Amino acid sequence: MALRRMDNVLVVVEDLDAVIAFFVALGMELEGKGPLEWRGAERVIGLRDVQQDVAMLRVPGGHGRVELARFHTPKAIVPEPEVAPANTLGLRRMMFTVDDVEDVVARLRAHGGELVGEIVAYENVYRLCYVRGPEGIVVGLAEELG
Repeated sequence: MALRRMDNVLVVVEDLDAVIAFFVALGMELEGKGPLEWRGAERVIGLRDVQQDVAMLRVPGGHGRVELARFHTPKAIVPEPEVAPANTLGLRRMMFTVDDVEDVVARLRAHGGELVGEIVAYENVYRLCYVRGPEGIVVGLAEELG
């Protein structure tokens, strides 16, 4: 038995539209958005009386996806600290390969994105940076060199 693929990463958000706009500015495509009305989801996630809206975004031409969920009930829990540094335990960022890192950073800034540090060359292989978007979501950007 082998692992076949990673299907998606779930991010729980408060402002679904702002986060969708951020990921669309990154270059992802919105597959769909709406209420999740499947009652079986409650059994999967271990919560009761769930009301949520979800959105699925995909990497163009690729297999990667980001699923966004906004919980109406039960209310989402805000972590402490809300804007966690890179050495905090748990999921810290999602990394994307892009054609032009400076262009993507400029697009993301128009949707609330802030450069975490700076754009840095890793040897002669990549230009790398982290961008913090709405709700503290961090994406890593890698531009292949040469």
